[in-house]
Amino acid sequence: MFVVLLRFSANKAAASEYMPGHQKWIRQGVEDGVFLLVGSIQPAQGGAVIATAITREDLQARVAEDPFVVHDVVAAEVIEIAPNLTDPRLAFLED
Repeated sequence: MFVVLLRFSANKAAASEYMPGHQKWIRQGVEDGVFLLVGSIQPAQGGAVIATAITREDLQARVAEDPFVVHDVVAAEVIEIAPNLTDPRLAFLED
């Protein structure tokens, strides 16, 4: 399981220009079953993604294709978490 932090970067002002492509990238991640949750880092610091069912290398390649990353709107950090104990509603993450 991974947490991807997408913190605003040097080209933050261009976010509106690349938002349609970024939203398409997000939708594709959800449709592919890779992104479980996508949301904003408050207050207005960027975004975060919880991802699963993917290798670190494949996730990093996917993140590198995000238009926000490509155009330096955000800087991405991928954090890997190895779940040991979960609420029963999240037991599928322990696989």
